[in-house]
Amino acid sequence: MSKPPSYWNKARRYLSSKDRVMKTLIEKYSDASLTTRKNIFLSLCKSIIGQQISVAAANSVFLKFKKKCKNKISPKTIKKLTFTQLKSCGLSRQKVKGIKLLAEKMLNKEFKPNLIKNMSDEQAIEYLSELRQIGRWSAEMILLFTYNRSNIWPVQDIGLLRAISNNYKKKYLPPNNFVEKLKIRFSPYCSVATWYLWRSIDDEPIQY
Repeated sequence: MSKPPSYWNKARRYLSSKDRVMKTLIEKYSDASLTTRKNIFLSLCKSIIGQQISVAAANSVFLKFKKKCKNKISPKTIKKLTFTQLKSCGLSRQKVKGIKLLAEKMLNKEFKPNLIKNMSDEQAIEYLSELRQIGRWSAEMILLFTYNRSNIWPVQDIGLLRAISNNYKKKYLPPNNFVEKLKIRFSPYCSVATWYLWRSIDDEPIQY
């Protein structure tokens, strides 16, 4: 983990000036910030593990996964582990296949994470989504947490939609046009707004 992105404080001031709800959240949750995980392979594995299960279940499986890897989560470690060993962590067959294939693509240089830094957000989402088990939501989490892109607005994220409903007194699901209106208001710092909205419904800062 590392210190907040370089744009963090500027984004806080900008969002506070643009939106009353955001100003309240930023003042309330001034004790923490988005942190960066530089290990793209670990982040992708964590994203695959967390798909379609609760945060608590994902954390439990990830701890078993980490232990199975002897705290060295890398493509080489995954290559050495058998399908059965990985499945014993609580992973589905599809998730094991996704993690195994990811390790293989990184080892043979078929997947090149270094290319992402020169891509636009949409280009990067498309590139990441070519990986097995990685869809738009997972790709957005990688851009937000690993690459610290400043303007990610993950509208498929249930937590974000629930937080918008709670904080802006809208029914769940909030209307699409209102979600889009917030995106325009928060740009170019939608990632920061997303983090604070998540924080409003979760005691612990979210990390992927």
